[in-house]
Amino acid sequence: MLSRPGQSAPGRPRARRDPRQLTRLLAYARPYRRLFVLGLLATLVSSGLGLVFPKLFGSLIDASFLKVGSTDTTTLDRTVGLLLGIFALSAVFGAAQAYLLARVGAGVVADLRRSLFSHLLTLSPRFFGDHKTGDLTSRLTADVGTVQGVTSTVLAQLAAQAVSLVGAVALLVATSPQLSLLTLAVIPLVIATAFTIGGRIRRVSREVQDAVAGANASAEEAISGVRVVQSFTAEPLERRRYGAGVQQSFVAALKRARLQALMSGSMSFLTFSALALVLWYGGRLVMAGHLTPGNLVTFLFYAVQVGGTVASLTGSFNQFQEALGASSRIFELLDERSDLPAPARPVPLSRAAGRVTFQHVSFAYQGEQARDAVLHDLNVDVPAGQVVALVGPSGAGKTTLVNLIPRFWDVTGGQLQVDGRDVRDYALPDLRAQVGLVPQETLLFSGTVRENILYGRPDASPQEVEDAARAANAHSFITAFEAGYDTVVGERGVKLSGGQRQRIAIARAVLKDPRILILDEATSALDNESEALVQAALERLMQGRTTFVIAHRLSTIRNADRILVMDAGRIVQDGPHAALLAQGGLYRDLYELQFRRQQGEQAELDAALT
Repeated sequence: MLSRPGQSAPGRPRARRDPRQLTRLLAYARPYRRLFVLGLLATLVSSGLGLVFPKLFGSLIDASFLKVGSTDTTTLDRTVGLLLGIFALSAVFGAAQAYLLARVGAGVVADLRRSLFSHLLTLSPRFFGDHKTGDLTSRLTADVGTVQGVTSTVLAQLAAQAVSLVGAVALLVATSPQLSLLTLAVIPLVIATAFTIGGRIRRVSREVQDAVAGANASAEEAISGVRVVQSFTAEPLERRRYGAGVQQSFVAALKRARLQALMSGSMSFLTFSALALVLWYGGRLVMAGHLTPGNLVTFLFYAVQVGGTVASLTGSFNQFQEALGASSRIFELLDERSDLPAPARPVPLSRAAGRVTFQHVSFAYQGEQARDAVLHDLNVDVPAGQVVALVGPSGAGKTTLVNLIPRFWDVTGGQLQVDGRDVRDYALPDLRAQVGLVPQETLLFSGTVRENILYGRPDASPQEVEDAARAANAHSFITAFEAGYDTVVGERGVKLSGGQRQRIAIARAVLKDPRILILDEATSALDNESEALVQAALERLMQGRTTFVIAHRLSTIRNADRILVMDAGRIVQDGPHAALLAQGGLYRDLYELQFRRQQGEQAELDAALT
């Protein structure tokens, strides 16, 4: 059953919103601490200068209004000059702060994305089977971007706001203790409002992020499988699925916008109400002669600074809430551990001989009962260099069996050995360096032909790339392209035919030079001409390597040294082609069924030609 966009995988607990996650985020700012300290100093200087100009502005008012009729403008001129100097310095330090902190934020985001992507590459196929690609890319992009401000500017803002708040409050009290009590009485109410509404904003922010990720996952699936969508005229279905995810994110975003509007409106009302009261009471003090007009203006500036600082603190608090929601999704991935544990002391494996041994191997996917296992008590010893074919009906466990060799999955019973050692004793990169895979559905990356072949060994020379292409029967069609080896293949190799993609995949495997080779239906989707070229390339590739061949076309495996016939997760027959035919059983049934089908197809073709 299709899951709703944005819906979590069944059985997965929701990530806890732990404020300590912010400490983990800040660890990514550590390499940039010098830039951050400089940015912080620039912020503090800029904030400190901001505390000076209200006092000078008040002096300017008194110098103008309390000296009506005087021609001495010395004080006025000096005050204006000081104001201009302070504004200039504030602008310089403000620009320095903006650049330095933006540099820190960009670096932190880049490092966090690299770290998250690198970690994702270490996880097993089980993890990717449980998560949608769109959800993972959303966490990698949108969620990481959400926490950028927290790891850079917000900290500096907090420091600046602390300086402004403490300094402004101190200067408020020094200017007029009576007005200060009236102003400061509003602050606890502002903070309580911020915490109450901010907690709800945090929860809704997580809902928005989850909904956007769900919509992205639906779009990713539809776009990657657009040919299937269009061939089944399922565009309306995909529109509804994506539209449902967008609507869900829209509803959550509106809910967050309402809360943010409520927060903004509440802060605005409280701030301006406090200013109105200050003006009312301050005006009375001026009229009574207890306060000069300049002091009242100075006090108003400081009161505005206090209100603005408190409002900024609530804004920073909101950013923290949003970052908590995003960071919980990020660290949910970073805390994910592969179900393929690394050995404490890996056995070195520089160049394997290629012997593969299955000893009482059983395998069941996570959560399945033993009776529902895919493989049951398999015992097979494959000497180095032997070509082994795996045949059997669909669902017999052939692909699962070969996927155990490079440890895409771990056996759940028994032991799988390479060169006499359990594969779990080797480091995963060392083991997989010995294994080459040519699957039915070839995946090429959206670069050039050369880059795709070099994927097998990035440090190979141009001549080695060309030799690998020749061995794969690919050199002739590659050089027929105008750009040759620099031809761009398109996403997933869409600009190439199936046979061309498969031969590039074989060239990639040739260049890797593995000791163990896995061919999983490598020719089943090709036409006869392409199959002949690919088969010839495969035969060269198999020479001197331990090879496991999975094929439905029995004609492609009759020359194998050995054929394992599988049924329902068990090996029911084992031997060469001729012996298995003489033995009877499932192999002969499969062979004769396919032979009769091929005879029928040939008869139909002959009749059509005549």
